[in-house]
Amino acid sequence: MDQKNFENPPGPRTPAPPGCPAGKITLVGLGPGRLDHLTGRARAAIAEADTVIGYVTYIRLIRDLLAGKEVVKKAMSEELDRAIEAHERARRGERVVVVSSGDAGIYGMAGPTYEVLFQAGWTPDSAIEVEIVPGASAINACAALVGAPLTHDFCAISLSDLLTPWPVIARRLDAAAHADFVVALYNPKSGRRTRHVQEARRIFLRHRSSGTPVAIVKSAFRPKQRVEITTLGEVAEAEIGMLSTVLIGNSNTYVRDGLMITPRGYVDKYEIRDKRRAARAGEKAGRPLAGGLEGWLAALRESGKSAGELAKIHDLPEDYIAAALAEAPEPGARDGGEERA
Repeated sequence: MDQKNFENPPGPRTPAPPGCPAGKITLVGLGPGRLDHLTGRARAAIAEADTVIGYVTYIRLIRDLLAGKEVVKKAMSEELDRAIEAHERARRGERVVVVSSGDAGIYGMAGPTYEVLFQAGWTPDSAIEVEIVPGASAINACAALVGAPLTHDFCAISLSDLLTPWPVIARRLDAAAHADFVVALYNPKSGRRTRHVQEARRIFLRHRSSGTPVAIVKSAFRPKQRVEITTLGEVAEAEIGMLSTVLIGNSNTYVRDGLMITPRGYVDKYEIRDKRRAARAGEKAGRPLAGGLEGWLAALRESGKSAGELAKIHDLPEDYIAAALAEAPEPGARDGGEERA
């Protein structure tokens, strides 16, 4: 990468020659990589482009769509170079597409491109137009291959310490594990980074049982696709590489008939009677759970326990509990309107 170009980015855009249209940068998410998973807008953006810029592997995925285009291939670590190249070409009036696998805004090229543009003095009102075309991220693609692991709250954490200090990554892992999120681990391992996924496992085992389901998906929807379902206790023996995404279930995730499922919570609120859905005792269809916010707050107030005692019971900060207890309940709040679960 030419660090000098990034530290001293190009100045304000010079006017294009008369009759030359203003340049445009389109950041395209390719999704998993198969052309039949490419969105219609992504195809159109590539068709409209003068130049397509991307990591060599991503360029290879769409080679059948690149006839007549100027193609600029960059290496894995040259994200800023791609962004700088895109900006330079857009300044000359070109229509430039920068491709990312998955979604351009999730560990993709949207961030580096905006960083370069802002350092160059670009604003949304500038002549260069910027568009982001979303695509299915690896977390979506991998989940689709293993069942329904993301049906409840989840988060994504990259184990790459190329740009993020390990203590920051470790704190995020610990917080997510403690909060019982389903977690997708991006960049779990590489030729040089072989220990990181084992450290993540060590952190998760502080909060999750060794039997917690784990799915490992390599190259989802690509020719070398590989899917393995294992457990947190046995993940150390699994085959994991740079092209793998690791999905760690929460405390309710289970595996049945080879599928990894995370319940949304319907069985806690409803039961099936005579082939019809019916709310369980104490619950109302379309209303918050009895243990939802207002019901929980009412139970806190009725418990007679101190904020310190309740904080230990619910594993929440004492000052939060104290503040919640100090607020008067909203009239009729427990009978709030219907909403989506």
